[in-house]
Amino acid sequence: MPMAEEIIESGPSTQAAAEPEVQQDGPSEEVRTRPQIVAPSRKDTYGIVSGPVPHILDAATGLTPTLQKFRLDGKIAIVTGGARGLGFNMASALCECGVRGIAILDILQDHGDDAIALLHQKYGVAAAFYKIDVRDEDAVRDVIASVELHLGSVDIMLCSAGIADSNIKAEEYPIDKFRRLIDINLTGSFICAQAAAQSMISRGTGGSIIFIASMSGHIVNYPQQQACYNASKAAVIQLMKSLAAEWAQYNIRCNSISPGYMDTALNRVPALDAQKTIWKSRTPQERLGNVDELNNTAVFLASEASSFMTGSDLLIDGGYCCW
Repeated sequence: MPMAEEIIESGPSTQAAAEPEVQQDGPSEEVRTRPQIVAPSRKDTYGIVSGPVPHILDAATGLTPTLQKFRLDGKIAIVTGGARGLGFNMASALCECGVRGIAILDILQDHGDDAIALLHQKYGVAAAFYKIDVRDEDAVRDVIASVELHLGSVDIMLCSAGIADSNIKAEEYPIDKFRRLIDINLTGSFICAQAAAQSMISRGTGGSIIFIASMSGHIVNYPQQQACYNASKAAVIQLMKSLAAEWAQYNIRCNSISPGYMDTALNRVPALDAQKTIWKSRTPQERLGNVDELNNTAVFLASEASSFMTGSDLLIDGGYCCW
């Protein structure tokens, strides 16, 4: 069984008051009583009620019942492709919301080491990094077993690992590059999801599996040619829906996030400046997404806040797909 490259251990109800009776003018001269109004428990200097009601707050977290459902306390999460970029930002959000431990799976050794060191330092979670290729079925299964052994369980699987090839004409697209991209984006996602689901099924506690798809699974991007990438992300969405239907019986929820154009380091290159101008012009919000603007969606899908949600794909694209 492979070991992680490194594991860092964690360390009064209000009282109703009736208004005085008001004498109404009229032929019958009836005395009518206004409805009772609950007296506000807290007002500012302008008499406006504000702030949470103390008796509905959770004693441990200080959160309301609704906000409490977004917590991930005691959960163990795995994030593929989480060493940097969008994957790392989503991993950080999961840690911020209380996961007990997190495993980062990536092929980037230095970035992975830095990622778990930062997550442990900032959030105090147990963190492990595994250098792995998501296409390697045996290695993925061994990593899942290692996570169960060293961190305790697999509750959340976020499949974020993927690659993109753009500006390659379909008639000139090398078949070996096509196969590689499909193998990483689609087959790799299935391998990781399947291994996580087997763990969740064997434990009988269910879990959440989140796929990072793309708006490119819904539309054809302009102006760049990227037929293979678009096809891979459309397939990820359909894979997610199929797994959601099959695994619902085990209390495993499967959903996906489809980002639009995001302001990642990979897009901050001079060669893409002209295309980014077009991307923004075709986006109703007229901008690229910030690298942390998938975080809340990932937390929502990982948590009990989305407990009746499975088989859904969420577009986070600044409105690009509206046009």
